[in-house]
Amino acid sequence: MKTAIVTGATSGIGAATVAALIGAGWQVVATGRRAERLERLRDEHGEAVHPAVFDVRDEAAMAAAIDALPDRFAAVDLLVNNAGLALGTGPAQKADLTQWRTMVDTNVTALLALTHRLLPRLIERRGAIINIASVAGSYPYPGGNVYAGTKAFVQQFTLALRSDLHGTGVRASLIDPGMVETEFTLVRTGGDQGASDALYQGATPMTAEDIAATVLWIAGLPPHLNVNRLEIMPVSQSFAGFQVARGG
Repeated sequence: MKTAIVTGATSGIGAATVAALIGAGWQVVATGRRAERLERLRDEHGEAVHPAVFDVRDEAAMAAAIDALPDRFAAVDLLVNNAGLALGTGPAQKADLTQWRTMVDTNVTALLALTHRLLPRLIERRGAIINIASVAGSYPYPGGNVYAGTKAFVQQFTLALRSDLHGTGVRASLIDPGMVETEFTLVRTGGDQGASDALYQGATPMTAEDIAATVLWIAGLPPHLNVNRLEIMPVSQSFAGFQVARGG
């Protein structure tokens, strides 16, 4: 049985990815900060889930959890770097520097630390890495600032991994989702349900299960195929126009 590690597994795309992989016969190390939600996954999926409770920004806790994996889960075939967040919607000149740092620590630094820790195991197993970035890394928009910058980093890091891992048999893939209805906007706005409802209302956004199905498809491809980069949006979303300020 193959083993995957999925970060940010307590909700949204992460939780849906855990369910999709287990449904296809994988076993999963599900990571996240909220122990009760990870235990709920364990209750739902049984022994196919190993809950690993830690904040991805805590490198020592992450390393301890990885080193303490039971033998059954220690050989890693797939890493899904899903954990990430956006904080704040305002322009850079009004942004909270603490929120910027939190996004960098979560979306970049933590992803790097976990990937680095697992590379020897992935190389040994000729496994795969699937990083979840965002279309925000390619198409700037007002208020995206550091969130967009962190996702652009993930995009380039994934492509660089692909280059560095040449000849190892390890696959490195990037998924850039557009609008997905999850807790993302609630987190970004500090729990503003109205803002979340307004963003998704009438838009027919993608679901967490849509992205999880994409992860599963990539993970299940024959080992001689690599999806370098996949951008996916709902039909209702497309590219924004340029801004022009006049008379200022």
